[in-house]
Amino acid sequence: MSETEASFRLGVFGGTFDPVHLGHLVAAQDAAEALELDRVLFMPAFRAPLKDREPGASDAVRVALLQAAIEGDERFGLSTLEIERGGVSYTVDTARELRRLHPEAQLFWIIGADQAERLRAWHRIEELAGLLEFIVLARPGYEGTRGGLPEFLRLHFVRAHVFDISSSEIRARLSNRRSVRVFLPAPVADRIERESLYR
Repeated sequence: MSETEASFRLGVFGGTFDPVHLGHLVAAQDAAEALELDRVLFMPAFRAPLKDREPGASDAVRVALLQAAIEGDERFGLSTLEIERGGVSYTVDTARELRRLHPEAQLFWIIGADQAERLRAWHRIEELAGLLEFIVLARPGYEGTRGGLPEFLRLHFVRAHVFDISSSEIRARLSNRRSVRVFLPAPVADRIERESLYR
């Protein structure tokens, strides 16, 4: 960061991204525009703490697909911090490291409204809330309200475009030899097809 870091608004979009799809990119754009973020970092998890399955693709493949998805878009970046650290990817550990790397930046963590409802269960949530603010994106079937969440959480609710797409559906379609091209950025679809990923 430069001497202007104090005014730099950095968003972080964590997830498994298995694989990344257009819904992820639109969500990142919605968050960036609503909160006037200078940059959004996609942060693939090594192992997500609230998921009971390992990713269907290797870490290297998930990272490569993310790179292909965001290439050429200056608003977006990629961080492999959680993959390099290994183990369960607790957001509070990542936030501490990001705070060390960017001490003056204003940090925002981008989540869906379905995830917001489970924030109480996040590891060391009170410490995490002191390190960053949350951008909560509307998701199908979830209202944009605090829903009794602790007052110490700094939440920004954003009306996002609704894309009822999931990585699990894409994996299922691929395993059944069905087309996924309309769900994915073209470079991602090309690589999945070329390398027969998720078959």
